[in-house]
Amino acid sequence: MTEEDALAALQGDDPALAARAEAELWRLWSRSGEPEVDALFAAGVEAMERDRFEEAERIFTLVITRAPAFAEGWNKRATVRYLRGDYAGAIADCRETLRRNPHHFGALSGQGLCHLALGQYREAAALFRRALAVHRHLEAARHNLAAALAELVRGDGAVQAG
Repeated sequence: MTEEDALAALQGDDPALAARAEAELWRLWSRSGEPEVDALFAAGVEAMERDRFEEAERIFTLVITRAPAFAEGWNKRATVRYLRGDYAGAIADCRETLRRNPHHFGALSGQGLCHLALGQYREAAALFRRALAVHRHLEAARHNLAAALAELVRGDGAVQAG
């Protein structure tokens, strides 16, 4: 399945096909095309999975330095920064990811989570909507959009239709 086909499947009516397409996109996006960078990237993912966030951030920074065009290097560092509570750093990295891959539903949703954590509910809602525009089956984004909108209603008494 090509990236274009996978992105189209995310918009379709078949949730099983969308799940396969999502898995294929993650597989495609996790390859830089440079074996040394891919090995570093894998080490960063392993460190992150073992909750060694400082180490993972250092490794992903090295990945970004060696392959600045590799969007997933930026996205993984954003994830680590989010997990460490560095929401501003994570937002900056999500923006870099999206500059390189505007269809990156993970970066859209992740940036939304950062804004949610910062109490920036309008920004969060806009990002979750954008994530759902790319991947209509992304239930976490749908749930988080509802949470952001509920906070807006609680704070403003009204929500802009969108």
